[in-house]
Amino acid sequence: MVNPPAAPTPRAAFDAARTARMLSDARHTTLLGQRARTAPRPVIEESWERALRGGTHPDHDLRTGVLSREEVERRRGASALRHVLPVLREGLVSVADAAHHIVLIADDEGRALWREGSAAVLRKADEVGIEVGTDWREDVIGTNGVGTPAVVRRPVQVFATEHLSRALASFTCAGAPITDPRDGRLIGVVDVSGPLETMHPATLAWVDSVAKLAEARLRELHMTSLERLRAVAAPILPRIGGQALVVDRDGWTAAVTGMPYVKRIALPKSLSAGRRWLPSLGLCSLEPLAGGWLVRAADEPGPRAATRIVLDLAQPRRWSVTVTGSAGSWTHELSPRHAELLYLLALHRTGRSAAGLAEDMFGDPGRTVTVRAEMSRVRRYLGAFLEHRPYRFGEDAEVEVVLPDDPRGLLPFSTAPAVARARGPVPAP
Repeated sequence: MVNPPAAPTPRAAFDAARTARMLSDARHTTLLGQRARTAPRPVIEESWERALRGGTHPDHDLRTGVLSREEVERRRGASALRHVLPVLREGLVSVADAAHHIVLIADDEGRALWREGSAAVLRKADEVGIEVGTDWREDVIGTNGVGTPAVVRRPVQVFATEHLSRALASFTCAGAPITDPRDGRLIGVVDVSGPLETMHPATLAWVDSVAKLAEARLRELHMTSLERLRAVAAPILPRIGGQALVVDRDGWTAAVTGMPYVKRIALPKSLSAGRRWLPSLGLCSLEPLAGGWLVRAADEPGPRAATRIVLDLAQPRRWSVTVTGSAGSWTHELSPRHAELLYLLALHRTGRSAAGLAEDMFGDPGRTVTVRAEMSRVRRYLGAFLEHRPYRFGEDAEVEVVLPDDPRGLLPFSTAPAVARARGPVPAP
């Protein structure tokens, strides 16, 4: 059982108020384009810089662009977070209510889908626009307990006037990302918020521990679903000649026959029974099963090269790669890191070594282990169209990059030196 955070002492409340004033001065100075005498914490200062570079305004109305009830319900039904709501509620809501906090649960796009907790704090939240459906992305409302953890991919506490938004200056928030334990993709953020005087330094560790419990539950659910699918596959695969595998609806492998085990295969978003070309297997025959697909490799080889590869980076957080060839087309959504890597490979069509990519991404050519690990993940879905030594797109591929209209919007949260150079100089305040 998670223990509730201890109430702050009067001295702690006094120190908190004084710290809030200091941070308010630092934020005001930063908004004027000057250097603050007392610098904020690095995670906050970097967040302010990202938000201001993207044009975020401190007086942005939180109610702008709030989702309709119908859209909220649609997203709730599509989000993996719905499977761990009991874990989050048990670990957070009852304690938050007693401690005068509220809990926000947001999806991977920073949209608040659930909000529960203290009735008094909920009323205070209503006054400033902390509602279900609110857009908490950092590039929309600035530094906050949902959008900032989503960007830095670690727990963050945002203390009062560390919020860039003036409307949130009386709240202190502690948020932790929830990632898909299968592939590390962000699926949401859980945040505990409350008035300045009610928050405790241990709140962040508490929220993070519950987020990790939710991830453990997702891992358990995944393993259970694969076990069920293996039971379905058990009487089928022994009767099949040749290469075949059974995967769930997301492409995770439950069982194989006649071929080496692969952890996952890339499946098109829209999938139906019949003959389809899959990036890692070529031409295949697909049959639906309860909870997944039976995939059988076809006898004849599939196409070996893409006619066209489109890397779409035009949207702030919706990056994708679309491959079109003689067997049709398929699209794969990209994580921030993979979007960076493929953009750099598109810039360097003749190829880039692991050290060169490490220099482009981190400013440190020695970080080749990280680059090779990420490229290994990219090759799982794009391997047929990539070469290595050096890393590059295949010579037969036509590569197009769709960029945002404003160069400053190119992968706005990326800190890669090569991406920063491509954005151009930061305009003077």
